[in-house]
Amino acid sequence: MKRRLILPLFFSLAFSAQAADPVAPVKEIMDEAVSGWSENPGEGEDYFSAARLGRIYSADFDKVYQAAAKFPAYDEGDSPFDYDVIVSGQDSCSINELSIAPGPETAGKTDVKVTFDNTHCFGERAPDWKPSELHFMVIEEGGRDVIDDIVRAGDAGSLKAELQAIASQGAQQQ
Repeated sequence: MKRRLILPLFFSLAFSAQAADPVAPVKEIMDEAVSGWSENPGEGEDYFSAARLGRIYSADFDKVYQAAAKFPAYDEGDSPFDYDVIVSGQDSCSINELSIAPGPETAGKTDVKVTFDNTHCFGERAPDWKPSELHFMVIEEGGRDVIDDIVRAGDAGSLKAELQAIASQGAQQQ
């Protein structure tokens, strides 16, 4: 009797462990960035479209984004950003040498490290040049792996913190 109960439990645990893929939502965003900055960009979908916010981002990230989106960067826009938060700028070369590597899960978060070169077309670079680096903090929510934050190397830091600052500043100016 015990064996009958343990065997299905074992298979369900093995299947659910296999189904988790913290790289999948990150790959979707990076595929969009690669496509959007290609030589022949097609019609893309915003990194933070309503469909994506509800599907590949955490509920908390969605809430923070919605609060910041009430204060668009441009009068005719609906984004709180005036730059591409993935390539960290308004200008970029096509994305080369893309690497996506999940780290170990720590405290319920998987740090998925992304590196890429998006400055190769700008000419000579400084001797200490390094590729762009992002860290997607992926959590499991509702049985799915979702992005809870994007941490940019250098001074840019947490995208979620930037969204919170936009919402706070916008609310103070009203």
